[in-house]
Amino acid sequence: MDVLHVILQILLGITSLLLTLLILLHKGRGGGLSDMFGGGMSSGLSSSGVAERNLNRFTVVLGVTWGVVIIALGLLMRFSGAGDS
Repeated sequence: MDVLHVILQILLGITSLLLTLLILLHKGRGGGLSDMFGGGMSSGLSSSGVAERNLNRFTVVLGVTWGVVIIALGLLMRFSGAGDS
């Protein structure tokens, strides 16, 4: 069970970083953090509809994967006794 625990923790770290990067890649809707990074200035150079939809789909899939990994880690810790102190 220790190997599975380590694999899930590594997967959680990777998905967390990727999810953060993907969320920052989204087109800003104005007035938010994206304007700080120049998102408000490039409104005329917006990405194509297909690229934005694919980014949305990949973000949702990665978010669901992230949630499943967290639930799996929680269940593994609860039933293996790793959370006992």
